[in-house]
Amino acid sequence: MKIQIVEDDRALSDGIVLAVSEEGMEFIQSMDLSSAVPAYEAGQPDMVILDVNLPDGSGYDYLRWLRERSEIPVLMLTANDMEMDEVMGLSLGADDYMTKPFSLAVLRARIKVLQKRICTREKMVYREDEFTFDFDKMKFTRNEKEMLFSKNEQRLLRLFLENRGRLLTRDLLIDRLWSEEAQYVDENALSVTVNRLRAKIEDKKDPVTYIQTVYGQGYIWKRESR
Repeated sequence: MKIQIVEDDRALSDGIVLAVSEEGMEFIQSMDLSSAVPAYEAGQPDMVILDVNLPDGSGYDYLRWLRERSEIPVLMLTANDMEMDEVMGLSLGADDYMTKPFSLAVLRARIKVLQKRICTREKMVYREDEFTFDFDKMKFTRNEKEMLFSKNEQRLLRLFLENRGRLLTRDLLIDRLWSEEAQYVDENALSVTVNRLRAKIEDKKDPVTYIQTVYGQGYIWKRESR
């Protein structure tokens, strides 16, 4: 278990480490936003304890950045005892929220709960031939070389992998990819997204195809030889 602590109060950060540390745990301590991002990328933590008020910006900005890349648990810390702050953190994807000052014993208990969530959560990692698709860390590779997908390509890929061998209709895919905006989306937008994803994972020289088109209906993720 590797935990990143983003907290500008060094004494509090060190106190958290002492309070929750146990065998097998590692800690990445970041004092501000500018150091938090490279520390995250280098360390790939399993959980983040994040202060809202940082010397060079808001912890909410870091939370937004995190949620574009990962679904790891985030516990927010704040000195602002206001309901709207808690609502803001939770709406942006925080898993828990604590107001300062707080008991380190309670913090430890909250972290234990998040640890259990990590252990029981099904890891969203799929392996197919030379591909590895890790949706938790948003890391996608082919023969260990990184692949880049847009947000909608990631959503589409995940839908296909979660429903291998099942027909996904065009209406269903449009609804899942664009949700509230689905009624305004032209069907051509789906075709473009599918074709871009297909181009990234299906090499013309490779005799294998993955995304099968069912004309007039939708698509199926079905590995076949050309």
